[in-house]
Order: sequence, then structure tokens, then C-alpha cells
Amino acid sequence: MLKKTLSLLGVVACMLSCQTSKTEQSTTTESKGAFPFILPEKKPDRPMSAAMERIYTDYEAPQPHNNELFSQFKYTQLKGFDYHNNDGTISRRDPSKIIKHNGKYYVWYTYRNTPTPPQGAAKSNDTIPSSDWDLAEIWYATSTDGFTWEEQGVAIKRPEKPLVGWRSVTTTDILEWEGKYYLYYQGFMEASGKRGDDCPVAVSWADSPEGPWTPYNKIVIPNGAPGEWDQYSIHDPYPLVHNGKVYIYYKSDFGEKPDLVRMQGLAIADNPLGPFKKHPLNPLITSGHETSLFPFKEGVAALVYKDGPEHNTIQYAKDWVNFEIASITEMMPYAAAPYVPDAFTNTKDGRGITWGMAHFINVTNWNTFHSMLVRFDCDLSRDIHDPEMKQHRVNHKPDVYYRQGLSKKQKERILGTHKH
Repeated sequence: MLKKTLSLLGVVACMLSCQTSKTEQSTTTESKGAFPFILPEKKPDRPMSAAMERIYTDYEAPQPHNNELFSQFKYTQLKGFDYHNNDGTISRRDPSKIIKHNGKYYVWYTYRNTPTPPQGAAKSNDTIPSSDWDLAEIWYATSTDGFTWEEQGVAIKRPEKPLVGWRSVTTTDILEWEGKYYLYYQGFMEASGKRGDDCPVAVSWADSPEGPWTPYNKIVIPNGAPGEWDQYSIHDPYPLVHNGKVYIYYKSDFGEKPDLVRMQGLAIADNPLGPFKKHPLNPLITSGHETSLFPFKEGVAALVYKDGPEHNTIQYAKDWVNFEIASITEMMPYAAAPYVPDAFTNTKDGRGITWGMAHFINVTNWNTFHSMLVRFDCDLSRDIHDPEMKQHRVNHKPDVYYRQGLSKKQKERILGTHKH
């Protein structure tokens, strides 16, 4: 009986304490008055809603224009690339990071030149591509200003069957390490679309960005074991140097069609040729279609666009592993390939980026499907401040919205509901 009495007294005391706490919080809120008219730059000492807490705890600054990891993106058509009257037989896509060497900028990219546009996996053969990146090689171009480019030709040819990449070599990125250059790329051993885009990572190296490139002819980052998230594909290898090691971020498509899930992982090695060890916390980024990252302060920032619950965000990982949303933006570059001056300097004081390349896909229509390279500019840099890049929204003309109109099937469904 005594135990029951004490227990009841405890419950009553707890209820009174909770009620007192709520009363005190209400009194505190009232004593603070309404939220101030001028938004404080630092988190104020007052009770706030979850939304107001977030803008002080989750973002670098409460207003986007003061957030160094927020930017809009501007696009410029490039000069120097021919697309054969946009008939779908020539495609350039998936550019690498841009590097500067001896006063010139260099970029590598997937280049397809086929008799026909893509025809799908069922109709593909030794000359007819299944997809925009099938039967492709890796080419490169140079520029002195980043706007006008001179195409230099092939860097990585498709090797002979059955070597890695005999069907197609695509989606490359560049690493500079101890005076040598390494191109990592996807090596397809079958036409894309026939299974799960089977394409582990291969690599070639050279003493100069001009080449010649020597293929390693071995898989450097293998697909995962059966049943693992990356069992079928290691896409978009993206190397950076951190802590004296090679960090390669990559994307994988997992799950079954039509419900593919796209996320990003990380593999680390002491040497550009491996062995690479995949991070035990993979996947590290839960959204995004390609991998695009750059050192920022002591950590690394990622452009996370398209696909997934956190698309159209710029994310940041102070420890290079655990990413959090740093800003939300729009019209992000597709397959962004920035110029990252400190990508390979082992920096602990990343300066950010201001420009790079991306691609536009399906430039015309499905019958002449191909992609083209484009320049983007932004202000994700600690060294400049461009107010135009920090505007909070993009104004679109009405035709942009109308192009996202209802499909025929949707119209029939909606009109059908009015007949009943």
C-alpha cells in the first residue's frame, strides 16, 4: 500500500513539474515578446519553432544570400563543338572536372559518333548504340578562357574484347597525383540496358594531360557482391585527394526497375591504382544523379541534383563522410564538372568553385537523342561575392511551365472525372 501511495505521489509531482515547465516556457516566450522585425544573424536566445531553429542550426546563415554554399547557376553555350546538325549521331556528355595545365584548361568527356542515334538495347549491335553513352570513347578539349574550346580528339579508346570497357568507355574524371595523371571511367562489357549497366571502374594514366594514356586493364573499383546495393554498377567515379589518400566518390543504381534508387558512395585508396576500400557507411549521399564535389573549408561540398528525396540541394560533410544539407537551390547543372583548383592539393582550407561544365540531354527529341556540353557559372566560392548569383529565385517565362504540361493520359483521366 505504501509503495502504491509513493508511486501515485511521484506521478502527481511529475505532472505538476511538467505543467510548471510549460507555464515557465509560455511565460518566457511572452516575456521575450514577438519575434524581432530584423532577422538576427545569430541564433537568438528565445524559444522558437522547429523551422526557425533549422535556419540557425542547419544552414551557414539564416538568409541564402549570406550562405557561401548557396548559389544560382547561369548557363552559356560553348563554342568549338560540332553536333552534326543535331541529328543524334554525335553526342558529348558527362564532362570531367576541369584542370589547368601550362596556361590551358583541359576537360575530358564521353564522346559518341555512331551511324544512328540510340535505338535501345533490343535493336543495338556492334555499330548501333543502345543508349546515348553506348559505343562511346573518351575525348578531350582545351581552352584558354573556358568559353571557346578546341577539340583535341580521343584520349581513351575502347579496348579489345574481353578487356574492361570493350563495349564502351564513358563518364570519366581526372586525378593528378605525384606528377602523373589518371583518368577513371566506367568500362562497359555489354550494351547498356541489357542488364544492370554492368560497368566497374577502370583507369588509365599518363605523364601529361596530353597523353598518351596507358590502360591499367584491370578493374580498380569492382561492383559489389550479389545482394549488395552496388552489385551491378559503379558509375561516375569522381576522385579528390584528402588526408594524403585518393577519395573516389561514385554513384550506383540499385533496386528493380521502374523503382531504381540512386545514391552515392565512397572508395578510398593509398595509391591511384588501388586497392580501393569501400566506406562501411555507404551510401553516403541519398540522392543525386551524378557525383560532383569540391573541397570547402576543412570538409567537402556536393552538388546533389535530380533523383531522390534530397535533390536540388548543396550538401556538406565536415568529415568528408556524413553529409548534411547546406542549401536548397534550383536549375542545378546536370552532370556538373567544376573547375576545382584545389582538388588534388590535399587542402584543409577548400576555397570553393565559380564555374565548370555540365551537359544538356535530349537536345532535340527521342528520335535524334544526343547530349551537348554547356558552361555553368556560380558563386560557391569563399573568394568572391556575386550578388546576382545569390538571388533567391529564378523567374521563368510562361512557356517553361507550359512545357511541363499534362500528358495525354492525364488529360483523359481528368476529363473523364467530369462525365460522372
